[in-house]
Amino acid sequence: MAETNKEQKLNDECLNDADVESVTDKNESENKPTKSSVFKKKENHEAQKIKDLETDILNLNEKLAVAKNEYFKAYADSENTKKRLQQDFETRKKYMIQDFAIDILPAIDNLERALANADKESSIYVGVEMVLQQIQNALKKEGVEEIAALGLPFDPNFHHAIITEAKDGVEPNMVIEVLQKGYKLKDRILRATLVKVSE
Repeated sequence: MAETNKEQKLNDECLNDADVESVTDKNESENKPTKSSVFKKKENHEAQKIKDLETDILNLNEKLAVAKNEYFKAYADSENTKKRLQQDFETRKKYMIQDFAIDILPAIDNLERALANADKESSIYVGVEMVLQQIQNALKKEGVEEIAALGLPFDPNFHHAIITEAKDGVEPNMVIEVLQKGYKLKDRILRATLVKVSE
């Protein structure tokens, strides 16, 4: 009888172990992911990766567009600056002698006054005339020229009227006398001609 009890006990223990194993197997099978769920998870992960990459591409394209815009602005600014500097250089070069020419004009006036009052036969007259011609020729090479006035219609762009006078046989608004010669440097007035104009 003791043996029967012992056997019964052994059978009960085996049954209990089997129950535990079946419950454990059941729990493990419930917790263990299936092939389809693993595949789905992987697919979702890759889809998220693609989405993230697409977002990165969009952001990079926006940054590239901004950078291109800034580059073109900077390039346009540098080109404009280059053109402006070139233009300034050309203008300076064109009118480089302007200040010197303005300073030398009173000396030319004085030489012409000296010639007007000197004896034409004297050697001094010849020497002063030669110096005056050399200065005038040097200025002419640089584009400095006398403004024509006598006998021409009065032009306020080139002439400065100081006196008006009625003169027989002369139309009104004509330059009848030059009081001081005017000069221009290329297309720029250095000094307007002082004139007497007919009424």
